[in-house]
Amino acid sequence: MVTDSLQNPLPYASVMAKPQDSLLKIQFSITDEQGQYQLSLKNISYSITVNYMGYVPYTFTINPNKKEATRNIALKEKAEELEEVVVKIPIVVKKDTIVYNVNELTNGHERKLKDVLKKLPGIEVSKDGVITVQGKKITTVLVENKKFFGGGSKLAIDNIPANALAQVEIIDHYTEIPLLKDLVDSDKMAMNIKLKEDKKNFAFGDIKAGKGNEDYYNIHSNLFYYSPKTTVNFIGNTNNIANQVFTYQQYFDFQSGLNQTFTKGNTNFEMPNDDFLQFIESNDAVTSKRKFAALNITKEINNKLNVSGYAIFSNTNEETFNLSTNQYNTFTEQKSLGTTAKNIFAIGNIQTTYLPNVTDAWYFKTKFKKTNNKYQNTINSLVNTTNNMFLTVKKAKDVFFNQAVEWHRKRSYKHAFSFAANYTFEEDTPHTTWQTSDVILQEIIPVIQDSLYTIKQQKQTRNHKFDVILKHYWILNKNNHIYSTLGNTYYNQTFFTNDTQKLTNGNTNNFSNENFGNNLNFNLNDLFVGIDYKFKQGIFTLSQGAFLHYYSWKINQQYKTIKHKAVVLPNFSVKAEFNKLNKMELGYQKTTSFYNVAKFARNYYLQAYNTVFKGNDSLKNEVFHNFNVRYNKFNRYKGVSIYAIAKYITKTKGTVNNVNYSGINNTVYPIFLNNPEKRWSFLGNIKKPVKNINYSLRLNYNITHYLQQISGTTYTNKNNSLSYNITARTLFDKFPVIEAGFKQSIGAYTLSGNKSTFSTNEPFFNIDYDFLKGFSFSFDYSAYTYKNKSLNQQNNYNLSNASLYYRQDNSAWSFEIAAQNLFNVKFKNQNSFSSYIISDTKTYILPQIVMFSISYNL
Repeated sequence: MVTDSLQNPLPYASVMAKPQDSLLKIQFSITDEQGQYQLSLKNISYSITVNYMGYVPYTFTINPNKKEATRNIALKEKAEELEEVVVKIPIVVKKDTIVYNVNELTNGHERKLKDVLKKLPGIEVSKDGVITVQGKKITTVLVENKKFFGGGSKLAIDNIPANALAQVEIIDHYTEIPLLKDLVDSDKMAMNIKLKEDKKNFAFGDIKAGKGNEDYYNIHSNLFYYSPKTTVNFIGNTNNIANQVFTYQQYFDFQSGLNQTFTKGNTNFEMPNDDFLQFIESNDAVTSKRKFAALNITKEINNKLNVSGYAIFSNTNEETFNLSTNQYNTFTEQKSLGTTAKNIFAIGNIQTTYLPNVTDAWYFKTKFKKTNNKYQNTINSLVNTTNNMFLTVKKAKDVFFNQAVEWHRKRSYKHAFSFAANYTFEEDTPHTTWQTSDVILQEIIPVIQDSLYTIKQQKQTRNHKFDVILKHYWILNKNNHIYSTLGNTYYNQTFFTNDTQKLTNGNTNNFSNENFGNNLNFNLNDLFVGIDYKFKQGIFTLSQGAFLHYYSWKINQQYKTIKHKAVVLPNFSVKAEFNKLNKMELGYQKTTSFYNVAKFARNYYLQAYNTVFKGNDSLKNEVFHNFNVRYNKFNRYKGVSIYAIAKYITKTKGTVNNVNYSGINNTVYPIFLNNPEKRWSFLGNIKKPVKNINYSLRLNYNITHYLQQISGTTYTNKNNSLSYNITARTLFDKFPVIEAGFKQSIGAYTLSGNKSTFSTNEPFFNIDYDFLKGFSFSFDYSAYTYKNKSLNQQNNYNLSNASLYYRQDNSAWSFEIAAQNLFNVKFKNQNSFSSYIISDTKTYILPQIVMFSISYNL
């Protein structure tokens, strides 16, 4: 234990063991709430240093043996403060912040930020770039206290050079508005990267060029410049190996508008399908050409005004191919799908921060997006002995613009205010052509018999949304707060469709005379007021409140529909903080949402080559009840980390799709029902180090029950899925870092009484090894056994990648040989479940690629 002179335990004291053998790693520990610490040492001499703020550091030498397994340490309080003494400690804990000193925890062979993070205790990095700390996800990444490309993690971990890092700070309860730090409950966690002094006021980065077998290539560049008043970040990439630079999560974060401070109690609006999302995370392609460029600039004009912004440009050309077995309610379809996609997009974000004085803060945020997408796919569909082929060509343009203004004032200790005005505009204009020599959607659409059927559709969706919100924070005393909200949201959508048949003789068959074609306008006004009361008693923090919404909406198509409705949305939460690293939370919230305009369309329109949709203007708002329990514990002494969250969501009022089949063709019509859906989910994660091996278990279980109507008959569909991951990872000094484990996912689906069961077993093995001087070797291997138990099908395949990297100390040049898809696997297997289809899909991927790369560090 570490105590003071009166034997009182000192929590969060740092204990560092520096070995006499300089080739061994420094061992360290942080005391828990009871002042306990634990070190795993070898039978060699160590210098032990104990530090605690306000106390005199204590250093002693020890040569561990079985007789001396316990050492209690008493620190003396500093009698007076002298000049500052800098002590290099691997990890420092300060309230809600953990600081990692990178040089004390790494060996200098790391290349990028992600390589460094993997070596920091308590931090995990997934393959798709998600960072978690003690089970909690990092939501914002900063560099020198400034957002890096909007705060997304993947661009940061893949591009920031490891040799530029001095410290990594983990900030819990992060808020972007310092004025509201003690007023707004935030469950967000941020990571702040501190750079070395020699990387400031100096440009740094790297350029990488790689050439592979056949015509494969990958060229990547990073350029960074940081000074106290100006930062510039540039990332560029072009490749044909499906190297992913921009992800769906980054796009989703970009689309978000208002600050989280203003979102509690708001109404959710279902947005139309975004055609752009089809092109974001296409990792599995048979051919791929990608070009990507991103620029991020921050400029401090003066001590009151700061301007930052970023722009991202991408141009992607890809071909994909998959084979699927689709189980419908009454039949099974064998389907092949080949797609060629071309996608160009540009997004930008500009934010101006104005701090006129210590009590006020202004934020001006502008976002814009422009996309131009084109794809065509060829579908071959086989049902029993009936074979059909379809060609689909789609061109879609999308424009997005968002302007937000926020003002925050802390008038006094007891009173603070926040105001936001937010405007969003979005327009999507897809033009689609379906072509086949077979009779298409027979008896469903009014086609004229022809030798070649060509169906064209024009569609346009336009959205306007304007929010005005005012919040008041009233601190009655230290343990009692009252928050009140007044706001209004105005929402306007227009929806237009026109379906026609282009005849081979040049004439046009317009479907508008057969209940096709839509031109409607949807307006909704949401006036709301809310109040929340939060109080603290001992280890408990309770919050309860309610929002009153008054909705008024109008649908204008063949005739006008006007409706009004008042809804009360209560919320409740209780948090128990046993200590800083042991917390539990129970919460409930009632929410509501409105559909996008397409759901209200009274006339038919085509959704796909085999689907016609008709809306329902009598739909009302959906109502949800959300319950959740969250538990988080980290024991520093034992090294045990536990994170668990359970959720239950029930939709008491909402829509289900009424589907009518005619072979593979179907007509979909939404209807409003009571209690149409229930969802249960559990996510748990536990980690425990034993000697030099770190063990972890991750469990994810989901159950969904929802109603579905097939030709007027109501069924209860079920989706049960279970996945778990058992992993062991070595932590030796002079030995490769080896990670081995086993994953299994099981899906059991019930669709209109038909049951299907899938399973995937995946033993995996990863190795990272730094050897000799400057060599690094990495290898990952996964063996998949995929089973479709319902169809009695099984497929086995292995996926593997390997890399050998060399960089001589103090050299700007580095070299790498990397192999992608080492065993030349042709395809992957996966399953999916939608409202009326269960799919078993083979997705074809790029072949084996061996690439030699040269990098130059600036």
